[in-house]
Amino acid sequence: MLAYLIRRLFAAVVMLAVIIMVVFGIFFLVPKWAGVDIASSFVGKQADPAAVEAVRQKLGLGDPIYAQVWEFFKGIFAGRTYAGGGDVTHCAAPCFGYSFRSEQAIWPVLTDRFPVTLSLALGAAVLWLLLGVAAGVLSALKRGTLWDRSAMVVALAGVSLPIYFTGLLSLAIFSYGLGWINAEYVPLDESFTGWLGGMILPWVTLAFLYAAMYARITRATMLEILGEDYIRTARAKGMREQVVIRKHAMRSTMTPILTMLGMDLGALIGGAILTETTFSLPGLGQAVLNAIKNQDLPIILGVTLITSVAVLIANLVVDVLYAVIDPRVRLA
Repeated sequence: MLAYLIRRLFAAVVMLAVIIMVVFGIFFLVPKWAGVDIASSFVGKQADPAAVEAVRQKLGLGDPIYAQVWEFFKGIFAGRTYAGGGDVTHCAAPCFGYSFRSEQAIWPVLTDRFPVTLSLALGAAVLWLLLGVAAGVLSALKRGTLWDRSAMVVALAGVSLPIYFTGLLSLAIFSYGLGWINAEYVPLDESFTGWLGGMILPWVTLAFLYAAMYARITRATMLEILGEDYIRTARAKGMREQVVIRKHAMRSTMTPILTMLGMDLGALIGGAILTETTFSLPGLGQAVLNAIKNQDLPIILGVTLITSVAVLIANLVVDVLYAVIDPRVRLA
């Protein structure tokens, strides 16, 4: 098991280096090859030519490619100094870039908004796992019953309805109509009850979409596993049905669920743009949306890196959990 963890950690480090190089290429090399002036993109198309030239010198866009990649790597782990046109700007580690429009480093912007996105993703993940997996298992065990058909109809509706529709509908009913929930976001350090009230509807709205998908996947996987030989053998040996389901069927069912969870949770940590915009949550998703509107490329670059790292870490954790829930992985 230790050797497996070491191999996975080494592979994760290599993948992280590849991700950084790919992101660098997307934001710096591809536009250059397409004839786009990257310096103008960083400071705005209407910027003064002198300001554009100063940013070009600061970013080292005239340096060789290997030098630019090295400076980008070094900035993430050791900080970076942007010098050009007589002006010097220092970006402390980890330096994910510097916005020459807002005159601030990207990392403090990301860390300020990251807790909001993280709380949204984790809270919704707990809800959709509990509701989705439970509904899928019950539907598989009660196949063809009224519960099965009703649960799958609700799941189909959850998958089909977009978040901005269900989000606005929940606001209209529970916040503006009935007045049960104050949907205005309040930071956790100011008021726990206010924070909780502002996060309930986003959690439920986001969980409704994902719980529907997880319920369908869980039902299909559980039905397939219940027909396997080892399940029939366990029943033939006289095991109680609860033990067969909990000890044998559920372990195999959770393998594809964990795979989905790693991908979904990692992507959501990068920002749930629709949910955060619908409920006016100051998270990474809303930061990306504002950056796209303002063409603030460094913020988009920073969030892209954060999302990639989050997906990488989530998949690493999932690989470890495979060995915990499924003995066959440890034996392999």
